[in-house]
Amino acid sequence: MTAPERHEPEAERPEAERRELRPASEVGVGPWPGGPQAWPDDPRYDPELLATGDRRNVVDRYRYWRIEAIVADIDARRHPLHVAIENFAHDLNIGSVVRTANAFAVAGVHIVGRRRWNRRGAMVTDRYQHLHHHPDAPALLAWAAAEGIPVIGIDNVPGSRPLEHRALPERCVLLFGQESAGLSPEAIAGCSEVLHITQYGSTRSINVGAAAAVAMHAWILQHAGTAPLGGTSQAATGLA
Repeated sequence: MTAPERHEPEAERPEAERRELRPASEVGVGPWPGGPQAWPDDPRYDPELLATGDRRNVVDRYRYWRIEAIVADIDARRHPLHVAIENFAHDLNIGSVVRTANAFAVAGVHIVGRRRWNRRGAMVTDRYQHLHHHPDAPALLAWAAAEGIPVIGIDNVPGSRPLEHRALPERCVLLFGQESAGLSPEAIAGCSEVLHITQYGSTRSINVGAAAAVAMHAWILQHAGTAPLGGTSQAATGLA
């Protein structure tokens, strides 16, 4: 497998971008009550966050944790689902796909085509997600074949079948195409099957970020167990 891309620490991001990534209203928690003498004796906790507060968009169970500790905890229970998206035009939706993949703890997100992608929509969730790059669809398909993982395309092309009520393999790659253009011919040719999301209105297609969320959730409904304690607390309190 190609090596995961390095995540850019927040301190190294341009200040304007860091401000953009923060919500308009403060969320999270302030400094740990009681001062340094009351800090937990646990290597998972970040002293800087304990001292200044944790305003990140993370669920409550990860408050004050180091990034490396959060990734390690998710790694222990990641799902055997991979998500791939073709990137030919610096698609703004890739960030949204990464953010949803993080929410569902997928094994990896594969960027196919251009290495660079717009990270703003990821809302820094790319820090907690394993990212891989493949230069083109044949390279992704070759990797999947070597791993013994079927690739399932998601696109409303002729011959595709409805995603609804379709049994999805526990280990698989869900492959999405470029926004507006859809899956490339090379990608379609290499998929074990192509599924589409049934629509009822006038639009020809739905946003690829939305389609990825629907497809990932369809897999989750079939294969995922109960979410860890605290896994939904942010959504419940309006902090997601």
